[in-house]
Amino acid sequence: MASINHALKTIKSNTIANFIHIDSKGIVITTNNISSGSDLQEIEKYAKNSLPSDVENVSLPRLLQSKSYLKIIGILYIRKKINNQISSDDIENVLKNNHLFNDIVLVSKPCIIKVSPKSNMAIIWINISSFITTVRSANMNPGILQYKNCWK
Repeated sequence: MASINHALKTIKSNTIANFIHIDSKGIVITTNNISSGSDLQEIEKYAKNSLPSDVENVSLPRLLQSKSYLKIIGILYIRKKINNQISSDDIENVLKNNHLFNDIVLVSKPCIIKVSPKSNMAIIWINISSFITTVRSANMNPGILQYKNCWK
């Protein structure tokens, strides 16, 4: 991340890389805002020169294909009761059973990114189609038991 951000700073970009996730499906680099063409070029240079991958297999960097996305933070990466990693199917089931997401259509499977190697927290990226929805915060209700991080 430091290398990407240094390269972006060198070209006087306001974009900052927040997270990087590498798996067998590809590389996901999230930024604080929409990347420009020059930002994408710097990110491509980084991917081709710095990451352990076959250079010919690195495709051109591109922005998300959907019109909208949701970012959910503060989710446990490993479920303690069953000592199992959270899956995209788990996230989809929660979304299907929550009335807030009745009109949302998923464009792809939710992407689960572990915050850091030593952390048990995850960030969930969900690509959705261009439906308009509003998710609002709720007032605290001391009579309802919740995980203490929910109140922060």
